[in-house]
Amino acid sequence: MILAATATDAADGSTVETLLGEFLEGILATIPRLVSGVIFLLIAYVAIRVVRSVARSVLSRVYPIEEALIVDLAVAVITLFLWFGAGLALLKILGMGDIAASLGTATGFIGLGVAFALKEMIADTVAGVYLLQDPDFEEGDRVTTASVTGTVDGIDLRKTRIRADDGDLVVLANREVEKKWTKEAPEPPDAEDATADTPE
Repeated sequence: MILAATATDAADGSTVETLLGEFLEGILATIPRLVSGVIFLLIAYVAIRVVRSVARSVLSRVYPIEEALIVDLAVAVITLFLWFGAGLALLKILGMGDIAASLGTATGFIGLGVAFALKEMIADTVAGVYLLQDPDFEEGDRVTTASVTGTVDGIDLRKTRIRADDGDLVVLANREVEKKWTKEAPEPPDAEDATADTPE
């Protein structure tokens, strides 16, 4: 009986040693991947910062200061895509290529669902970009849309604010404004003012 107990203890000891050895081997095999992952993250961080700065600089030259919202939106979208790509690459470096592939496919489906759910917000944003770029539609202009006539008080990526003739501030979705609007021509100077300005 004592011999059986001793044999069981020895077997348990060898099992623990085997498990501990396999665990240490797994950690030692993982360390190079972890180091590679950390180095990749540092390089990706620096590269994404550089790309963001270059994109912001280029877009700031293309769009005037009044259209800074377009620049901010474009830089945010570029940054999101870059970090997503870096995350998938990191998973591959860490040996989780199957998870990266599955995550990429799942994200595509999620992106389609989110785009469908936010289609009106996306339509407002796209219309806002067009309105902000349109030299004929600027703050201070008198316009008529389907629902209001007044002076443009403000334009952002999703909403347009129009000060109506009665003094009310009307906030409209950009997609509604961009569909159809009319800019009123400036009033011509009075005939008397014109004759007063001419020298005798």
